[in-house]
Amino acid sequence: MKGSKMMPRRSQPGTTLRDFLSSVAIVCIVCATAIWSASAVAADVTHSFLACGNDTYLVDDDGKKIWSYPHATRDGFVLPNGSIVLTLNKGKYPGGAVIKVSPEGDETLIWKGTQSEVNSAQPTADGTYVLTEAGPQPRLLEVDGAGKIVLEFPLACQHANHHMQTRMARKLPDGSFLAPHLFDFAVKHYDSSGKVLRQFDTTIEGDTAHKQHTWPFTAIRHGDGETLVCCTHGNRVVNFDRQGEIHWLLTNDDLPGPWLQDPCGAQVLPNGNIVITSYAAGRADRNAPKLLEVTPGKEVVWTYSDGKSHGIHHFQILATNGAKLAGLPRK
Repeated sequence: MKGSKMMPRRSQPGTTLRDFLSSVAIVCIVCATAIWSASAVAADVTHSFLACGNDTYLVDDDGKKIWSYPHATRDGFVLPNGSIVLTLNKGKYPGGAVIKVSPEGDETLIWKGTQSEVNSAQPTADGTYVLTEAGPQPRLLEVDGAGKIVLEFPLACQHANHHMQTRMARKLPDGSFLAPHLFDFAVKHYDSSGKVLRQFDTTIEGDTAHKQHTWPFTAIRHGDGETLVCCTHGNRVVNFDRQGEIHWLLTNDDLPGPWLQDPCGAQVLPNGNIVITSYAAGRADRNAPKLLEVTPGKEVVWTYSDGKSHGIHHFQILATNGAKLAGLPRK
């Protein structure tokens, strides 16, 4: 169903949403490169990106906002044709929703939430969308472009706190799914029937007093069966090897300052670097980085700040130094 058109807000004359998106369109080719390989670090790094959160917008390589959407969002993807898929916070739709906005500004409703919240929506190579609903019956769904359910199963998570049930669920190339469960302090790997195949424990060993601060938000499969997880209030980013052991850990002790402030979304770039968003950044210091990029060696090579008091929930890096990113975004 079609809604009203949203005209892009232009940063300079002649720049349209279609122009911008065509210059950074994502080429959806599965990239099999092991992401932890060494790579040269550019002296000057720029990124264009989509930001989701209290503010939803696109930023070009010069750091200028060239388009915005007038509602808060939780997740978002730019498609190869320039359309943008957004997971809306509840408000416009009481139970949240998933929509698609064309480069011309036409809005199509893909899914209207039926419970408390819709927390993520991942476009797949098959043209479907994987989403999660939080509520009395938390579930993962895969729907087609018309919103018809093609797969559904209940999520194995706590029911008491709907908002803290799950976040960025993702379908893997083999047809299984990763879903982080915040108040279960674990990422669970499901098969297509909803059976839990394995679980990644995000608690800090021996630290029961701070167990509540190890909420997994993002789970990204990459490399040789590795899984990168952002733990929000724990201010930790951990990488599990294929055996489920943590072999890489990023904390504020590794950074120039306390820049991990509720690290929610993350994206693994083709060169092996990781971009992380700090959702609480700006509350104490408005100039704190909202996004930061680190190498596998934990060197900071890029940051983004906007001077606002609230941060970015999730994002998608579209281009680096003007070059389109190849491959499905690992985010």
